[in-house]
Amino acid sequence: MSDTSEGMTERRQVGFISLGCPKALVDSERIITQLKADGYDISPSYEAADVVVVNTCGFIDSAKQESLDAIGEAVSESGRVIVTGCMGVGDDA
Repeated sequence: MSDTSEGMTERRQVGFISLGCPKALVDSERIITQLKADGYDISPSYEAADVVVVNTCGFIDSAKQESLDAIGEAVSESGRVIVTGCMGVGDDA
């Protein structure tokens, strides 16, 4: 956390993207709950985020490509990305 000119601490901003199945959504909700408990705010945009978390899906074909697209966009917009989820998990992993 960084200090502002008024002596207050500025909360870290995290962008969050959740893709895929209902289990991924539940996982995302748990991660967001923990981040908030640890003092992070969820950012509505990549630009305002200190880091972007992309919770991926590797089982639904359309979600695989959507995950790759989201990772690429987050990297280009934010530069700091954490990839989590089941991307890469499967028979060929």
